[in-house]
Amino acid sequence: MGSATAQRLISLAATFCLILIKAIPGNSSPTAYEVLEGYDFPVGLLPKGVRSYDLNATTGQFSAYFNDSCSFRQASYQLKYKPAIKGYISNGKLSSLEGISVKVVFMWMDIKEIIRSGDNLDFSVGVGKTGFPVDYFEDSPQCGCGLNCGRRQARKLGINPFALSW
Repeated sequence: MGSATAQRLISLAATFCLILIKAIPGNSSPTAYEVLEGYDFPVGLLPKGVRSYDLNATTGQFSAYFNDSCSFRQASYQLKYKPAIKGYISNGKLSSLEGISVKVVFMWMDIKEIIRSGDNLDFSVGVGKTGFPVDYFEDSPQCGCGLNCGRRQARKLGINPFALSW
């Protein structure tokens, strides 16, 4: 079985599982964070506060909505999410992303693609890419303060790999 066929079958299986979850009496629709997990992504790719989302299970086209734009600094890098982010999701791949930017040195660059490769996530901004361990994203950051809200301190990211890798 070809790699593309296997990925398509895995994606269809994930979609089927999500449909079954919706169909169980008493279960509400899965959250955007649960959908991410269903496609083998950690929840921390989305900050807290997703108010709704749309997913076309056939094409993988999705949108996630926040009440407002969201930005936060994490270690020595900064991320911005527009009130609506869009793209396509399949097992281990987020592509054609719109609405997520990272500050690289002195300029903002749009994150275009995120690919899971084993225990790593590869982020592409079109002209370059960098990777992070998946466990860096086990918790969702909060708009305004990232993972450094209140008494909680960031435990894992201490450098700006975006600045070093481009």
